[in-house]
Amino acid sequence: MDQIFSLVLNNITSPTVLFFGLGIGASLLRSELEIPQSVAKLLSIYLMLAIGFKGGSAVASNGFELKMLATLASCAALSFITPFVAYFLLRRVSNLPAVDVAAVAAHYGSISVVTLAAAMQVLKQSGLDYEGYILAAAAVMEFPAIISGLWLARQFARSETLDESGVLNHVFLNGSIVVLFGAFVIGLASGEQGLSDLAPFIIDPFNGVLCLFLLDMGIIAGRGIRDKRNEIGPCEIGFGLAMPMFSVLLSSVFILILDLSVGGTALLFTLAASASYIAVPAAMRLALPSANPAIYITMSLGVTFPFNLTIGIPTYIALARFLS
Repeated sequence: MDQIFSLVLNNITSPTVLFFGLGIGASLLRSELEIPQSVAKLLSIYLMLAIGFKGGSAVASNGFELKMLATLASCAALSFITPFVAYFLLRRVSNLPAVDVAAVAAHYGSISVVTLAAAMQVLKQSGLDYEGYILAAAAVMEFPAIISGLWLARQFARSETLDESGVLNHVFLNGSIVVLFGAFVIGLASGEQGLSDLAPFIIDPFNGVLCLFLLDMGIIAGRGIRDKRNEIGPCEIGFGLAMPMFSVLLSSVFILILDLSVGGTALLFTLAASASYIAVPAAMRLALPSANPAIYITMSLGVTFPFNLTIGIPTYIALARFLS
């Protein structure tokens, strides 16, 4: 418990978390502070490019191995299963329409790249290494959750969705996925030399860009908390805080089989516990127009994201150390 408390204290006093808090505070106080959307999009592209490239370079350095394939397959299975657990839990505690519950469930089966980036920085500060191919799992875990969410909506909400082939085509060509996966392949092809060549661009500015992006995320999250409080009640907030731990518990089954390092285990816990607010919202708006974006975006970005950023990541690292 002391270890978790120490990690939480160090984490919430880090620049990245403090900038996120600044954004929330500015939004709640109705400050005019705002990051232009074109800049925010550029920051997002940079983070995904840097994460994907470093992951591909790490895999090139270590080579392909059976454990990597097993990890990616496990992550895909975890992403597919988690929405079913989330749907069951949220239906038990909330009176939200089934279509909204299905949309929310899809978000919790997918991942947040920015939460992953924050966890990587905490691991770096803690001196913990991790398997490079864990970063490839970020791309793998985007798709299965969307498929599960659409199935749940069609099965229980009787929603009118678009043709699945059109939805999946949109998802696979989503800009964030293209950049993340494409950068991973480029990093894999160029290896250590490529990472060395791009170090002044990929590595050195990473922390500063992450702070700017989290400032923008804080502004958006604060706006959602301020303006959408009538859409989301205590039951939904409780779910948004508890679901990450259910996801971690579910992912522990795979962790025990994969035998990852402490850092790799912590990152997989983080991926499992995070909730999407980029790729899945875009897919849900296209496939489930009857679902309320104010609900699923505010829950993932306004409730679960701050929890993971402040308390979740240190807890997952402590759990990874305990399991090791």
